[in-house]
Amino acid sequence: MLDEKILNLKKRLITYSTHVEIMLEKSISGLLERNEEKLKEVLEVLEPAANKYELEFDENCINAIAQYQPVSKNLRILISIIKISNDLERVADHAVNIAGHGLPLIMKPQVKELIDIPKMTKIVREMMKEAIESFVDENVELAEKVCKQDDIVDELNITIKKDLAALMRSDSNVVNRSLRLISISANLERVADLATNICEDVIYLAKGINIKHGSGI
Repeated sequence: MLDEKILNLKKRLITYSTHVEIMLEKSISGLLERNEEKLKEVLEVLEPAANKYELEFDENCINAIAQYQPVSKNLRILISIIKISNDLERVADHAVNIAGHGLPLIMKPQVKELIDIPKMTKIVREMMKEAIESFVDENVELAEKVCKQDDIVDELNITIKKDLAALMRSDSNVVNRSLRLISISANLERVADLATNICEDVIYLAKGINIKHGSGI
């Protein structure tokens, strides 16, 4: 019975993750397409639904622990599901932050053509998808791959900040818009960190090796 419960929770986790990925996609595509409707959907419709998912996982996992009193691996899996649910809610918060910055940005001329932010978004979304997949399938190799991609996202974030800092130095009129873009990039970078956190937990569950805080793979 507990194994079936865990399997159902994993399936539901995929649904939650897909919902959050959609939030992330719409927050960025709304910015790039200058689509106010998409950005408002993230803020007004998708974000409250994400909060409900998190509450559902907390309740179901706590009930499973109380009912079945699991030990060893099953207990670690249930605790990990609670942690991943919390991480997904934080990803949803970052999507909300991006949409919140996007709304005023689409009302004004673009500071510059956005090239690195879409590139960064593509990598981050793939990291999130593969992080959840690595947990559901207990795929350590996939988890390790995701962890390594975090460095690519960090480099893109640095590049974006440098480019926009140069623009602000040359034109004071773009400071506010540039700062919003820097914040969007920072939110994407934090989503990559959350995907990495999930994968670090996968590696710990499978190998008993803690690679957090830069101890390496």
